[in-house]
Amino acid sequence: MKKIPGVIEKTIGRGASINKSHRFTSVRLELDGEIFDHLGEEERPLLQTEFFRDSSRTLVTENDSPDLGFSFSINFYRGCEHGCIYCYARPTHEYLNLSAGLDFESKIFVKESAPQLLREKFMSPQWKPELVVMSGVTDCYQPAERHFKLARECLKVFNDFKNPVAIITKNYMVTRDIDILRELAATDAISVILSITSLRPEISKLMEPRASVPAARLRAVEELAQAGIPVHVNIAPVVPGLTDQEIPEILKASANAGALSASYTMLRLPYSVKDLFIDWLENNFPERKSKILNSIYDVRGGREAGKLYDARFGTRMTGEGAYAENIKSLFQVFRKKYGLDQPMNKVSKSHFHRPGDQLDLFK
Repeated sequence: MKKIPGVIEKTIGRGASINKSHRFTSVRLELDGEIFDHLGEEERPLLQTEFFRDSSRTLVTENDSPDLGFSFSINFYRGCEHGCIYCYARPTHEYLNLSAGLDFESKIFVKESAPQLLREKFMSPQWKPELVVMSGVTDCYQPAERHFKLARECLKVFNDFKNPVAIITKNYMVTRDIDILRELAATDAISVILSITSLRPEISKLMEPRASVPAARLRAVEELAQAGIPVHVNIAPVVPGLTDQEIPEILKASANAGALSASYTMLRLPYSVKDLFIDWLENNFPERKSKILNSIYDVRGGREAGKLYDARFGTRMTGEGAYAENIKSLFQVFRKKYGLDQPMNKVSKSHFHRPGDQLDLFK
């Protein structure tokens, strides 16, 4: 791993509290958890965020998942400083021989050449204009974006080619790029989706320690809507037994902020994320741990099935069973009540062009 010099961030807030060994390693080194117990909270050493160069030679990836509404996506950060404890992307760090725990949120791999790779992709005669999602795995507006500005530079490329793009984020920082988003909106080439998990800052602070607070995300919805940019809200994830009762409030607040539509995604706990989440519950909600876990079992086939996650297409994003159906019904009733039951805005591919095309001579 080649570290990017001069780019180090110190941070206190972390989602995971452990670096759990992963399924691809047979050697494990553990630090004695009591080594810092004699120190006060302010005296404990801060875990620094480190950044490493990702030398990938491609950027646009394709998927054929029936659960997703898109086929192409780009991710220029591997790992995410937001530190969301429930993040289904955490196990991707295990392919790098790192932990899905603290490593995922403190060792970030950066594709500095992302804008150039995206431009090369669109210039290729093999590329046919299609919607591309930014990002499909980790958040493109995580704190590292303040320094690297890869989201902004990639948006410039999308705008140059007028290739449609959808942004999924939980960071207010998306409003920084309203100037470019406005230009994309003029050719119906943009959708923005804000993920909102809870409206309670005390929950969000623990569950998503470095993501924007709920009020800031709603403010982002409002500012984007006022700028004429199509903006939607995804309640993601719904955590059974912890945040599902907030669905009506989130939908009401989203509608008042100017969102066009809303969707939801059930909590997903693949591989080591399950253990990290259980540890997080033990540390933060010990008195509610059993209730929350039982609720998660209920939407994943019941406790007798013994699963906190089911990876099958068709159920992994929504869950199944009576509890899952109750959540679905609650969501549908209030989505309709607040006028958020509209389809996503349709993006247009008709304005796509390559800089230098003959048609440019007439513009």
